[in-house]
Amino acid sequence: GCRRLKLLTLVNCVPGLFHEIRFEAGGHRMTDQNETQDTNPVTTRRGVRSFVLRQGRMTEGQKKAFDRNWAKYGLSRDNGMIDPREVFGRDNMLNLEIGFGMGKSLADMAEAAPEQDFIGVEVHLPGVGALLKEVESRGLENVRVYSIDANDVIDLCLPDACLDRVMVFFPDPWHKKKHHKRRLIQPEFVQRIRHKLRVGGILHLATDWENYAEHMLEVMSASEGFANTQEQGGYSPKPDDRPITKFEKRGENLGHGVWDLLFYRTN
Repeated sequence: GCRRLKLLTLVNCVPGLFHEIRFEAGGHRMTDQNETQDTNPVTTRRGVRSFVLRQGRMTEGQKKAFDRNWAKYGLSRDNGMIDPREVFGRDNMLNLEIGFGMGKSLADMAEAAPEQDFIGVEVHLPGVGALLKEVESRGLENVRVYSIDANDVIDLCLPDACLDRVMVFFPDPWHKKKHHKRRLIQPEFVQRIRHKLRVGGILHLATDWENYAEHMLEVMSASEGFANTQEQGGYSPKPDDRPITKFEKRGENLGHGVWDLLFYRTN
């Protein structure tokens, strides 16, 4: 109603607002999934969250892909603590992407590295359906998916020291100062990630919001048990194996920067 009309008016009238709003459209950010499913809530955690749940629908194609493929590729909290070797049937390099959005970048990485395994986490059901559509059409066997809060995946589903790499690309920057507490990359969260990485494993962060990049660098530089892969400190060049997203391309065309941070577990 009126609130929707006001939002559309703001988008049309305020320069740069679309760039801010798009952060709330995918990845481990805002989602359209209904949280009223008490029997299988998207999260078991209380308190501040890094995402907001909203109503929405999958497209017909996404829904069909979800229905056809979830039984094979989907993982749930009900599975409890998994053994990745059993899940994938092999003991290969294991990657976790938190907030994969619509899933194209994750599918690209999995297709480019069939010798590696990938677990994706996304609370936004249309994104899950879109990824499963990509997985099916490309015939990928090295991808599994959770559609619950990443905190639950970390705490309840993944054994310690099982991951070789964790990726968090373009999380919601929660750019208003009063919302900074909602940012996913916080000292406590990073320490919980550390325990799931093997020693030497990589935490790869990326953002196109400079203030969030500075926040990420401050948090990671002060985090016990992590060291920067850049000996001189600071940000990393974009690794070749991180796909460039459509938002990143759009931002580059508008002159926006992108900052990558790669830290490894030391102990």
